[in-house]
Amino acid sequence: MLQRVDYKTNMMVGDQTYPAFELRNILDFIASQLGAAAKEEVCLHIGLGHQELKHCQFVYVWQVEYAMEFLRLQGQDPDIGTQLGLSYTVSSLDVLLPHLAQLTTLQACLQFVVNHPRLVGSFTDTLMRLEDQCICIRWLNTGRIEKSQYRFQFLHSIGSLLGLARELTGQAVSLAEINLAEPARDSQFLAQATGAEICFDSEYFEWRIDLSWLSLPVVYAFSDHQIAASEVRAVSFIDTVLSVIRESFPRVPNLDAMAAHIHMSDRSFRRKLAQLGSSYQRLVDQVRCQKAIELILANQLSIEAIAETMGYADVSHFRQCFKHWIGHPPGYFSRLNRHEIHK
Repeated sequence: MLQRVDYKTNMMVGDQTYPAFELRNILDFIASQLGAAAKEEVCLHIGLGHQELKHCQFVYVWQVEYAMEFLRLQGQDPDIGTQLGLSYTVSSLDVLLPHLAQLTTLQACLQFVVNHPRLVGSFTDTLMRLEDQCICIRWLNTGRIEKSQYRFQFLHSIGSLLGLARELTGQAVSLAEINLAEPARDSQFLAQATGAEICFDSEYFEWRIDLSWLSLPVVYAFSDHQIAASEVRAVSFIDTVLSVIRESFPRVPNLDAMAAHIHMSDRSFRRKLAQLGSSYQRLVDQVRCQKAIELILANQLSIEAIAETMGYADVSHFRQCFKHWIGHPPGYFSRLNRHEIHK
């Protein structure tokens, strides 16, 4: 069973691997909504052809992000992310199928999704908690993704998870509530598609599902071919950098030292990260933010002690940095353990 608050550092960026089924589904949706020429344009930019993609199990995060951003900007529909997610089918999930075939309930499927971001794909960190007979999934933008892009990813995630849950269980699964950190707009489609109460002007992006849905059995009939799928992944440059940052934390090497550690010039190192849509400071801040949230939610140290553990001599400087990283002060997460977060 879930803990009251369960923090998952699932955010993936740059050349970290992402399941190829996601990119195939996005490209097919782009073709259906914007035409074959639009799909070809995206393929040309990401350097991956249709035939090559058919045989891939994993691609890069930046390739999936580009396709999503193309759809968001060209589609010009606030609900297009949800529509994209709802278009997914279980049979398209490729590398996930042998794992899903071993799961017997919707709760087991949800737990698998949050525990295996490398297989499922994830653009965000999450907080899971039990509250009022619901499981609540709150997205944390530790990577400081631009809000409209983050919103699209959030709605896409809701659509895909809900559509696949319905197909896996054969039931009209619905959500209890969706909180959006955006001004009020027409929410008729989103409410009808998800069955949820839609709340705007929230401080966060979050969705809730009633526990009763999670006890539903998985009834989808998996084929022998689907169950026999295998996994092959590429080595990620960003994984290497993040690994060194985490292992050396809190004494994080500066950019020059990191470049030397991985046998690159500082200029080549900067350029490589820029090509992957990131920067060294952004990766360092991501790790610092994740570590700080973990320490706060552990509820064993004061904010002053956490600041010292994180390598900050001045607690006020730590508070400022923390708010810069995630948009909220440290106390915001301390209150989660006391159920004082404003709904």
